[in-house]
Amino acid sequence: MRARIWLAVPAVLLAAGCTEEPTESGPPAPPPPVPVAAASSGGACRLLDFAVIAEHTGGTFDVAAATERGDTHTCVVRAAGAVLPELTLSVTETSIDAATFALDVQPSGAAKISKLGKAAYRRTLPKTAKSGPAAEVGWLATEGRLATLRWTAPAGTAKAEAEKTAGKLVTLAKVIDTRQL
Repeated sequence: MRARIWLAVPAVLLAAGCTEEPTESGPPAPPPPVPVAAASSGGACRLLDFAVIAEHTGGTFDVAAATERGDTHTCVVRAAGAVLPELTLSVTETSIDAATFALDVQPSGAAKISKLGKAAYRRTLPKTAKSGPAAEVGWLATEGRLATLRWTAPAGTAKAEAEKTAGKLVTLAKVIDTRQL
C-alpha cells in the first residue's frame, strides 16, 4: 500500500503542474542596442565622443567610420539611417609654421580664429547639388598637426544656419586634443 501511495504522490504532482494552458510565444525579443563610442572606430574617431559633439554643436550622431592614409587620419560621424548632416575630422602630421598656414592653408575670405592652436580659421561653403552649405574650421595644432572639422548640412539648410554651426565647431575644436593620435 505504501508503494502505491509513493507512486501516486509524484503522479498527482506532475499532473497538477501540467494543468496550465501552454502559452504561445514567438522568438525572444532582441536585446536593446548597446551604444558604441565613436572612438571604437579608431583613426581620428579616437578624438571624438558623440556626447561631446552633441554638447558643443547640438547635433546627434551615433555612427562613426575612420580611415588612415599616410600621415592623415580621418573620421566621419553621422546619425544612423541619415546621410546628412555629417561631421568630418581630418588630422595630418605637418611641419609648417603659423605663417605658412596663413599663406598656404587658410582659404581666402576665411575668418581668423584666436585661441585655437597656433593659427586657425573658420568659413562656410555654399550648397552643392547633393548637400546644403557646409561649415569648416581648420587649425594648426601646437604639436605639429593640421586639423580640419567640417559639418555638411542637408539640402535645404539656410546659409545662416551654417554660419551658426561654424561658431559651434570652433568650440568643439577647442576641446579636441590632436596629441591623442
